Amino acid sequence: MRRVTLFINGTNKNGKVVAVYGTLSDLLSVASNKLGIKASSLYNGKGGLIDDIALIRDDDVLYVSEGDPFIDPQNEGKIRSDPHGAHTDWLTLNIGGRLFTTTRSTLVSKEPESMLAHMFREKDVWGNKRDEHGAYLIDRSPEYFEPILNYLRHGQLIINEGINIRGVLEEARFFGIEQLAEQLEVAIKNSQPPEDHSPISRKEFVRFLLATPTKSELRCQGLNFSGADLSRLDLRYINFKMANLSRCNLTHANLCCSNLERADLSGANLDGANLQGVKMLCSNAEGASLKGCNFEDPSGLKANLEGANLKGVDMEGSQMTGINLRVATLKNAKLKNCNLRGATLAGTDLENCDLSGCDLQEANLRGSNVKGAIFEEMLTPLHMSQSVR
Repeated sequence: MRRVTLFINGTNKNGKVVAVYGTLSDLLSVASNKLGIKASSLYNGKGGLIDDIALIRDDDVLYVSEGDPFIDPQNEGKIRSDPHGAHTDWLTLNIGGRLFTTTRSTLVSKEPESMLAHMFREKDVWGNKRDEHGAYLIDRSPEYFEPILNYLRHGQLIINEGINIRGVLEEARFFGIEQLAEQLEVAIKNSQPPEDHSPISRKEFVRFLLATPTKSELRCQGLNFSGADLSRLDLRYINFKMANLSRCNLTHANLCCSNLERADLSGANLDGANLQGVKMLCSNAEGASLKGCNFEDPSGLKANLEGANLKGVDMEGSQMTGINLRVATLKNAKLKNCNLRGATLAGTDLENCDLSGCDLQEANLRGSNVKGAIFEEMLTPLHMSQSVR
């Protein structure tokens, strides 16, 4: 296998050693990827054009051109330009009125797929506008562009004090410099204070309640109240959707018309709470205590616990006229002496429930699972039309 060293036309810096295989087109493709340019021709050290891969010998030094004629690398450092700067690697950018002088290879080599690389890889393909001194005009912030240019020069992310790192990130995204953008995102994340997931205390929550007008909705969606003492508080109409209320003390709290959809109430104590018109769709109240709760709203607004997980709950003596417990799970729950008149229990899992002393008049038990359920001493017998499996 033959090896050659490739340099960009006119320079002996930043060469790449590559293996020679396939055709001349294959070698040009490899040169394009390695050097970050659009290679179209190869020259040997004497300026001879290579037009056949068979002419290349092992350890040859070749110069890759984008279509320009051969430039002797011995003249590197000399000014090589026509009146419009078409053949020089050096160029000037006018970024928001501030001038930056750099090389074309700096803009295209580090991030070859970036917008800057595409703008300057092929000379004036994008029709880049210039000012009266020939500097390329780019309408962006010079303050945020400077650390980007330095990154392209030496590969290190250095941001001077006083420069907003988020501004640099937006510029990196604009210019399509993906590797730098990833570094900036990590730096921003590491600079943020750690998230506080500690539960909200009773004192903090009471302060929120007192600061909120009674007619305003207090949104507590997704907040963490785990283990908090919220007993005897007026919590009417508050949005607790998806909140963590596990092991909370909510005894005798007023939760009238509150939203507890998908909330975690596992192990919570709601004994004696007012739950008129409460929304507890798909909530998790497994192992909770709801003894003596009032779900019955005289105005006719029904509590909705459809799809809730109520495994092992103790709801003894609760008033639940017209409650919606459709497809809820009440396995091993204690419902002794509950008022379930007109309740919707269709498709409800009542396996091993204690329903002794319950009033189930006009309750809908169609499709419910009452395997092992206790019905002794019921105030009213199950209606013959009700389907129990």
